[in-house]
Amino acid sequence: MTELTPIKPADAVGEVADLYAQMKKTIGVIPNMTQYMAGNPAVLKAWMALSGALNEGTLPPAVRERLALSSAEYNRCTYCLSAHNFLAKNVAKIDEAEISLARDAASSDPHTDAILKLSDAIARGRGSVAEEDVKEARDAGVTDGQIAEVIANLALNTLTNYFNRFNDTPNEYPELVTPR
Repeated sequence: MTELTPIKPADAVGEVADLYAQMKKTIGVIPNMTQYMAGNPAVLKAWMALSGALNEGTLPPAVRERLALSSAEYNRCTYCLSAHNFLAKNVAKIDEAEISLARDAASSDPHTDAILKLSDAIARGRGSVAEEDVKEARDAGVTDGQIAEVIANLALNTLTNYFNRFNDTPNEYPELVTPR
């Protein structure tokens, strides 16, 4: 059952209308999740700012989508699994095998695998990780800058996972993907 009240694009005024216009310009759509976030424009602005900033980071879109899939699986967020499955396939052009691996915090690419495993260790350790987890990531070529970016992506993904789990946000994506 949905808990929050959405602000539909046709009903948006003032600051929310401005945020929707900016979102429409940058991503082309107003996802259901954001219509519920818009009940508090500060939350919507925070999501947009962090998401936009991380789009400018060093991790490529295909890696960020894998991080989002891994987080959504770990946090059991059906909405985010559905959204990022769609984006992984249609925007980042990730094949089914890699999407499946990403949901388990793995990849056939050693560098991406190390990033996913580190993110998973951070999530499971609630921010604390064993030295060997960091050493394995660094041995695979993950830089300090990338580690910082992994943590920021984990924060972004956890925000959306928790928000959508709490809200039971209606899924608008063509394929409903449920946690394993």
